[in-house]
Amino acid sequence: MSTAAARNALEAAYRTEKRRVLATLIRLLGGFDAAEEALHEAFAAAAVQWPREGVPANPYGWLVSAGRFRTIDRWRRDGRLASAVPELLALADGKQEPVVPQLIPDDELRLIFICCHPALAPDARAALTLREVGGLTTEEIARAYLVPAPTIAQRIVRAKAKIRDEALPYEVPARAELPARLDSVLQVIYLIFNEGYAATQGPTLTRADLCAEAVRLGRLLLDLLDEPDVLGLLALMLLHEARRATRIDAAGDLILLEDQDRSLWDRGLISEGQALIDRALSTGRPGPYLLQAAIAACHADAPSTAETDWLQVVALYDALHRLSPSPVVALNRGVAVGMRDGPQAGLSAVEAALKQGGLDGYHLAHAARADMQRRLGLVDQARASYLTALELTRQPAERRFLQARLAQLAAGPDGAA
Repeated sequence: MSTAAARNALEAAYRTEKRRVLATLIRLLGGFDAAEEALHEAFAAAAVQWPREGVPANPYGWLVSAGRFRTIDRWRRDGRLASAVPELLALADGKQEPVVPQLIPDDELRLIFICCHPALAPDARAALTLREVGGLTTEEIARAYLVPAPTIAQRIVRAKAKIRDEALPYEVPARAELPARLDSVLQVIYLIFNEGYAATQGPTLTRADLCAEAVRLGRLLLDLLDEPDVLGLLALMLLHEARRATRIDAAGDLILLEDQDRSLWDRGLISEGQALIDRALSTGRPGPYLLQAAIAACHADAPSTAETDWLQVVALYDALHRLSPSPVVALNRGVAVGMRDGPQAGLSAVEAALKQGGLDGYHLAHAARADMQRRLGLVDQARASYLTALELTRQPAERRFLQARLAQLAAGPDGAA
């Protein structure tokens, strides 16, 4: 095999298998630090061996074995093997090439549950899971939570220390213990999906790998727990995923919902999402994810933006805000009000959401206000709002979109239309 081919295979494995390999190594080695070091050693070994020996048929299994045995060897040299977990003692005397299953489907699910252990602070649970399972950077997580990156870093360090010091078990909890962790698990899976659907930074607006991973974890969770909140979350992700590919054009530029080619939306995913909504509704226990999924279904059902049932969308946002109030829900409701009642009503609702606080650093809030101002012909105010939004985002596609809006405003009345 050529060096270039091996390098391409290694890069592909890093993109697609890194998170699964890490999750399995955490289970096998009993800790985050050891697993992260083993992960790096495994990929370093692959960089040397794959060009010489060829790419293995099961890269995931090879990387798990390489990382695990290099850690065992290092522990033996350091005299630490005797204090390692019992499983490692058995492995040390076993065959050098253990059988690793082609797929260990629930290692990442186990990792999510330990990251969302009730012993951890709620804000630390999501940060740790997004970092270790979702592979998000500290900066990406900070943007998702609208807090400084050092704050997120401190949460992650403290959470890892608590897991280590209290020896929290790496396992999916018993069914009776699931409710205590379910909210955090759902939140984390959805945040992973959101980062894939609208990346906070990076060269592209969307990250298909993160969307696929979140949907996969959502399906695993539904197999474990058939609850309305789980049904609602999976439905929500599927309905968004159905139109993800139409959100950007061939050049990678942002396409607004009103301009997307709806004939390209994945009707199979839409049908599956709507069926999950029906199942969840039959329980009579609607939760926030189900309400969001119902909103997404309104968009999926509509032939166009103009024909969307905005009355129903606003009503659903009203229910969502009563059930799970947040600045972002208030903002999204304001945008829907603008579509239902016109830009003046929408601007008033968006301004009210901004005044409630929590949105000053959220670029989409300022972009929404700018859009209402633009539609009202308030050129100077719209320009100021667009500039604020531009200062707050590093996403190239979003920056290009905002710059195009500013250029339209500069072009005069026709550009502001």
